[in-house]
Amino acid sequence: MMEDLGKILVLFGVLIAVVGGAMVLIGKVPGIGRLPGDIVIQRDGFSCFFPIVTSIVLSIVLTLVLNVILRILNR
Repeated sequence: MMEDLGKILVLFGVLIAVVGGAMVLIGKVPGIGRLPGDIVIQRDGFSCFFPIVTSIVLSIVLTLVLNVILRILNR
């Protein structure tokens, strides 16, 4: 029981590290988060950012990549 919980916690830790690393690398790619259609509101002492188009593009790209990977694994 405790061994299973330990494995799950290690898995979550690795997953968090991978997601964090991906976020750092994606932040360095030019154009990501600044696509036409992304909404940026800046006022005195306040800023709000809605990456609508970036989210849609990333969703489409990740869907295509995961579909290709799953088709390769199911052969």
